[in-house]
Amino acid sequence: MAMEITQFLLAAQSADANIRNEAEANLRQLQQQNLPGFLLSLSVELVNNEKPTESRRLAGIMLKNSLDAKDATTKEDLAKQWLAIDISYKSQVKDLLLRTLASPVPEARHTSAQVIAKIASIEIPQKQWPDLIRSLLNNMTQQDSLAALKQATLETLGYVCEEISHQDLVQDEVNAVLTAVVQGMNLAEHSAEVRLAATRALYNALDFALTNFQNEMERNYIMKVVCETAKSKEVEIRQAAFECLVSIASTYYEVLEPYMQTLFELTSNAVKGDEEAVALQAVEFWSSICDEEIELQEFENPETGDSDSPNYHFIEKARSSLVPMLLETLLKQEEDQDQDDSIWNISMAGGTCLGLVARTVGDEVVPLVMPFVEANIVKSDWRCREAATYAFGSVLEGPTIDKLAPLVHAGFDFLLNAMRDENNHVKDTTAWTLSRIFELLHCPATGFSVISPENLQRILTVLLESIKDAPNVAEKVCGAIYYLAQGYEDAGPSSSLLSPYLTSIIAELLRAADRTDVGGSKLRSAAYETLNEVVRCSNITETSQIIAELLPAIMGRLGQTLELQIVSSDDREKQGDLQASLCGVLQVIIQKFSSTDATKSFILQTADQIMVLFLRVFACRSSTVHEEAMLAIGALAYATGPEFAKYMPEFYQYLQMGLQNSEEYQVCAITVGVVGDVCRALDDKVLPFCDGIMSLLLNALSNSQLNRSVKPPILSCFGDIALAIGVHFEKYVPHALQMMQEAAKACAQLDMEDEELIDYGNQLRSSIFEAYSGILQGFKSARAEVMMPYAQHLLQFIELIFKDNHRYLLFNLPSSLTICNLFWFLFIFCCGSHGLIFSMVCRDENVTKAAVAVMGDLADALGPNTKLLFKDSSFCNDFMSECLRSDDEQLKETAGWTQGMINRVLVS
Repeated sequence: MAMEITQFLLAAQSADANIRNEAEANLRQLQQQNLPGFLLSLSVELVNNEKPTESRRLAGIMLKNSLDAKDATTKEDLAKQWLAIDISYKSQVKDLLLRTLASPVPEARHTSAQVIAKIASIEIPQKQWPDLIRSLLNNMTQQDSLAALKQATLETLGYVCEEISHQDLVQDEVNAVLTAVVQGMNLAEHSAEVRLAATRALYNALDFALTNFQNEMERNYIMKVVCETAKSKEVEIRQAAFECLVSIASTYYEVLEPYMQTLFELTSNAVKGDEEAVALQAVEFWSSICDEEIELQEFENPETGDSDSPNYHFIEKARSSLVPMLLETLLKQEEDQDQDDSIWNISMAGGTCLGLVARTVGDEVVPLVMPFVEANIVKSDWRCREAATYAFGSVLEGPTIDKLAPLVHAGFDFLLNAMRDENNHVKDTTAWTLSRIFELLHCPATGFSVISPENLQRILTVLLESIKDAPNVAEKVCGAIYYLAQGYEDAGPSSSLLSPYLTSIIAELLRAADRTDVGGSKLRSAAYETLNEVVRCSNITETSQIIAELLPAIMGRLGQTLELQIVSSDDREKQGDLQASLCGVLQVIIQKFSSTDATKSFILQTADQIMVLFLRVFACRSSTVHEEAMLAIGALAYATGPEFAKYMPEFYQYLQMGLQNSEEYQVCAITVGVVGDVCRALDDKVLPFCDGIMSLLLNALSNSQLNRSVKPPILSCFGDIALAIGVHFEKYVPHALQMMQEAAKACAQLDMEDEELIDYGNQLRSSIFEAYSGILQGFKSARAEVMMPYAQHLLQFIELIFKDNHRYLLFNLPSSLTICNLFWFLFIFCCGSHGLIFSMVCRDENVTKAAVAVMGDLADALGPNTKLLFKDSSFCNDFMSECLRSDDEQLKETAGWTQGMINRVLVS
């Protein structure tokens, strides 16, 4: 039975904090004591047109929040909570929501549409609410349905399609939805509001339309309606129609060829003369086409250049008209776009699309772009100079080095001089272009670089002068220095070229980080990130003294942050950001000095002072700082080795805090990684802390609120602990192995059509194997028999993983697929393309390596005790043979070792 809650809802929005808090408490109490009645009361409030707008608004919000949440675990719990409610209450709530779609109040209709979709996302996959689609379609077909009801119904259909999977509806339902939506776009029959809702609904329904797009007549009709709608007089409708075309470009690329001439004319007209919101989508259409063709190129047969999914080369065919159209957009800059990287306008979109075109057609883009560059680069109008520079920078990825090198060499001096241009936009874009050149065309390790010993000094002189320019320019200059330094990593003798300039580079980066005129720019973080890269890529034998002088300077800066006056949350945030940057620099310095025995002493001499600073930073309790300080401590543990034991008594409390921090799961994940670092550093000296650490790790694994991404590292950490403490791990085996077996069971239940779950499943499998390897190696010298009860389960799990490469998903095989190209077709896995009908469930490379390694560890640690197990596991020979045929040398080497261990057991 519904309760009267209007006054509570109004009071919960009172300006008086006391009234508001009391009302919120009353609403929470009602929700906790009688959830079904509470949800029904909210629905009654929402449907009642006599109720105040404010109470209806909050009722809608509370309904949504009772069904959905951003956090995946909370969302799952809310879904279970709804499904557990008595069907009579749920039916009443759903009926009231459907009635609300006819409300004269737009906000109520909109909220109801959203809530219906949230319920649909819970119930439809469970085969519940089977009459929802039919009920909604009835609203569209009834003669006396008001325009407002049709608009709300179409909006609801769009939201429902957005929330559920295309597998949740049968084809008849899909056909009916598409028919209603496409008819709703009809100009002659419906108001602008209805047509806008229909067009937006179509956007969400396109994923359901695979069968319809395979039917030429249905496809022609849908494309005709969308293209006509893209010419509507209302801007919002045109924008929504172009958004549909963008989605069609990426979802149904393979059927677009008959429509491309029409689509080019539509998009060209929009780019040249329509409102920016529409023009942006028109450019995005071509960006989507580029994305599809770039992906198709990646999956082409390397021997023949053929692909089993057709590449129609739309970009190559349209390039002579498309590129000039995009170049014109570059001249439509906004006055202040250089001040805000978040600005997205037609100029930015055009440049991004031009870059994708370059990646798609390669060398062919250069002769189309260079006349524009040459014609505009010297003009007096800053817009022309900036556009020319942006065009040049945008096409640096895609064309070959042979095509670009002469142009870059010829234009280098011009670009360096442009860093002194009178216009800020031009300098900003020039610095970005230089960073692109250094990123893509400066790699001495491969034998090519546009930077030579002769021009390096000039380049650095210009960059170190320009880093003093306006903050946005200085930020881009930091990017240029970043990639310039990165190019010298592992560059042999060439890495020495930067050494003479290191002191000056570091000094200017520190000055840039200290600037007080940065405003909203990211100059400070960019300067510190660049400093990290400069240190990381430096030639340590030549620059150790310079970095040794940097170390106390950074420590001093970190110490100063601890003395800052904090009077507001903004002050606290700025302090945290600065501490995070400085901890990051210290981490890189520690890692750099730890990389050679000759320089490790620099860290050992200052380790005590560094650790004191990190421990003081932890007291700030900022999660960002916590992450960076944890990472730096992991590096320090590696550098100091067993000596790190003296820091453990004080550090342990922060380790505990990090492992218990399930809300800020990144902190928890990083802390788990640091536990591994500490174990590797201390070996059995970590033993006094292991009871507490293992308890916290096991609790974290059992915590349903903890983000799932943390759980694989925890499992791997079991292996690190076992390796460190050896036989002392025995008391943890029952609990740890139970968790590992449950994780293995969970792997088999994952939805392997979900890309995110595929990645997570692979991480989980690898971590289980790593845990087993560490534990087996830890027991190898003594008490190996402890693991014997778990050996059969491990081999069964490995066999399951082995079979991953031998399961195929067969859908509608195209008639054009011949036996000859079937064999190549099997090895193509083209995500997101309906053109690929036959796909393989591929085993992840890292999972394979971990599985092979743990088989060897099992045989090595348990020896003859596993003879019968390996004899009965016939898959082992096939698995080893497969791995020994691999092109991966590391995998072949591991498989060879594992084969030797198994053979030794079998002949024992």
